[in-house]
Amino acid sequence: MSIQLIALDLDGTLLDSRKRLPHRNRKAIEACIARGIQVVPCTGRTAEGVPSMIKEISGIRYAITVNGGMIEDMEKKLILDRRLMEKETALSVLEQIKDRHIMYDIYADGQGISEDRFYNHLDEYKVTKEIQILVKKTRRVVPDIIEYVKNKPGMVDKVNLFFSDLDEREEIRTLLKQRTDVIVSSSLYNNLEINAIGAEKGEALLRLASILGLSREETMACGDGDNDFSMIRLAGTGVAMENGEESLKAIADYITGSNDEAGVAQAIEKLVLF
Repeated sequence: MSIQLIALDLDGTLLDSRKRLPHRNRKAIEACIARGIQVVPCTGRTAEGVPSMIKEISGIRYAITVNGGMIEDMEKKLILDRRLMEKETALSVLEQIKDRHIMYDIYADGQGISEDRFYNHLDEYKVTKEIQILVKKTRRVVPDIIEYVKNKPGMVDKVNLFFSDLDEREEIRTLLKQRTDVIVSSSLYNNLEINAIGAEKGEALLRLASILGLSREETMACGDGDNDFSMIRLAGTGVAMENGEESLKAIADYITGSNDEAGVAQAIEKLVLF
């Protein structure tokens, strides 16, 4: 059965280490779209955080954002599906970690929310220069995130944590994984991402496929990190990047080149455009 939907993680997968879109990846995407194949950014970012160099590719219509918390029709500006956190759940998570030396922020209503003490001290939490640029572009600064969540109506998209101490990261991961009301994953060596139950990239990929009348066997996914695990496992064809985590490569159907070698294009050329 031919592949009709390709879900692509962004950071560490479609984008190279400098957050650029390799020309070979772009050409492979355009060739897929010309064949009527849906190419879908699948990211922990919000839709706002999807780079314009990707959005501007004619034919990219759908996006899976905040780790599967949202399925969006970017052309019609519609939310097709959402799996968001009750704000009481988000507050409970923030209360667990607020007194530690951990940078935290949230996504809410498609917007990143930060505090000055984090936003202007990113180096202190070992945030890489590339991610600092992304944070500066996509966050709105408020006096107090916890108070902001308490006072806002509605739900929270996702909670993000950044750590300067990687041992503390593992301690907090273990602590949060004991909860039954959230999903804990990561996309970077020093972060954790906390989502609502059901907000996983793989589940969202299958939901979008169903919306489009496609089967699981007609889907393909490419990723590199912990938060890509579910979509590599559930896609009809799961592709792991050479620079990806070893646990991800262990369950993949195919291992492609690294993100700095246009590994996405390599996989598409081998598995789709042959």
